[in-house]
Amino acid sequence: MIELEKVKAQIKNFVQECNDKKCLELLDKLSTGKMLRSKLVIKIAGSSEESIKLCAVIEMIHAASLLHDDVIDESDTRRGKPSVNALYDDKTAIMFGDVLYSKAFTELAKMPTEVATTVSSAVTLLSIGEMLDVDLTKEFNTSYEKYLDMIYKKTASLIEASAKAAAILVNKDKDKFALYGKNLGLAFQMIDDILDITQDSQTLGKPALLDFVEGKVTIPYLLLHQRIDEKSKLEALYKKELSKEDSLWIQKQMKDTKALEDSINQAKALGLEAIKAVENEKDDSLVQIMKAMIEREF
Repeated sequence: MIELEKVKAQIKNFVQECNDKKCLELLDKLSTGKMLRSKLVIKIAGSSEESIKLCAVIEMIHAASLLHDDVIDESDTRRGKPSVNALYDDKTAIMFGDVLYSKAFTELAKMPTEVATTVSSAVTLLSIGEMLDVDLTKEFNTSYEKYLDMIYKKTASLIEASAKAAAILVNKDKDKFALYGKNLGLAFQMIDDILDITQDSQTLGKPALLDFVEGKVTIPYLLLHQRIDEKSKLEALYKKELSKEDSLWIQKQMKDTKALEDSINQAKALGLEAIKAVENEKDDSLVQIMKAMIEREF
């Protein structure tokens, strides 16, 4: 997708404007990933100087949040490559994240007010979501509402804002596209949480069931906890290195109680609601993005 190359070039231009060699060196170490938010903006607003700049700002904000995330999670890798905190140190990763945030906000301030407000409000939510995520790993969370609130703020809010801001740029129905973006973000995170259980280590590029070991009680575990009699056994395994027997027990219980199946169905229901929101739009590609995500193999 040629537009994504334009977005990468725009990010580089913005960082060059900071006039600091180290920042360019650090930018070179970042892996860009799928650029879901940019794809969404371009699908909704088309390719123009304005939309490419909006994509660059959103990608810089997203990258900054991941830099901070990797420090919080003490991650050595990001998308299969060494993370900036592993290559340099935590302080460098945090400060480079701050550079990306502040430069993104400088550029955002030059955009139409409603676009700037939409994106900056989401960044506040994203930061609160990061704090909620940390708080929720302190003990076994049994609240579905807390989980949903956290994944909305931490993941879905910026995807929602990307879709809404893109619609504002081209005078489309911002509420329709905001709903689509929100549900895309929620379904995306739920599916990521589900794949941690269903995929093998080789496919994931990390150990299976790692979320639970790291203290994340995601939707399948929440449903499982509600449905099993051996609640104390599940709680006892929380944040522990799992033996093969423990892993197999969790996976069997997930299947027997239909906790996994119902988690997949919830993600699919969110996806179908998003498809319904944009089904009268002339562009079918948004429907295809969502279908590709919810109709995959688990």
